[in-house]
Amino acid sequence: MEYTIKPIAHIYNDLTTKFGVPRQSGLARSLMSEIVFEPEFRVSEALRGIEDFSHVWLIWSFSEARRESWSPTVRPPRLGGNERLGVFATRSPYRPNSLALSCVKLEGVEKREGKGDVLIVSGADLMNGTPIYDVKPYLPYADAIPDAVGGFAPDGGKTLCVVDENDSLSVLPESKRTALTELLARDPRPQYHDDRERVYGMAFGGYEVKFRVDGERLYIMSIIK
Repeated sequence: MEYTIKPIAHIYNDLTTKFGVPRQSGLARSLMSEIVFEPEFRVSEALRGIEDFSHVWLIWSFSEARRESWSPTVRPPRLGGNERLGVFATRSPYRPNSLALSCVKLEGVEKREGKGDVLIVSGADLMNGTPIYDVKPYLPYADAIPDAVGGFAPDGGKTLCVVDENDSLSVLPESKRTALTELLARDPRPQYHDDRERVYGMAFGGYEVKFRVDGERLYIMSIIK
């Protein structure tokens, strides 16, 4: 039996390309996003009581990673891109239905002209414009499992020291500096890259960020609007 679903909302933030998007939610806690509901679902009653919860689950789609076919095995970047695991044992975007699940912090609900009630969230790992199919409250007693085992990804991975020798971050609004620093500290490069001379480019909120990585340090080269 086939079941058709349609987006109830879209998310909007400073991550305009796939490169630089956090590998999991919660890794860039200062990254702010807005969830704007489609006109059909802009009903205030549908959000009644949501502000009593600190976090919510987002069910969304890898809209920029869809393929006509799927593979039963994938190569997780966390393992260097060389070892294959079953697709259902990973969070690879290349899945039969391209669906994803993320937990984000609910910062508040704001009423916007022409948009209705908008959810303000932080820590999302979704690209700007990503379709969202459902929003559900996070329940600590059921969703948090302290003794859970994380398989090949037991933690969030290494954190780099971000060095801004040229004071490039000063061109950004202060509210965005911390978010970008958190994103860079998690090393946006493919995890099997280790070229100390290569300069990478990353789009962030209308700016082009250039950086390179040398060992455990990430050096910001420039930030240009």
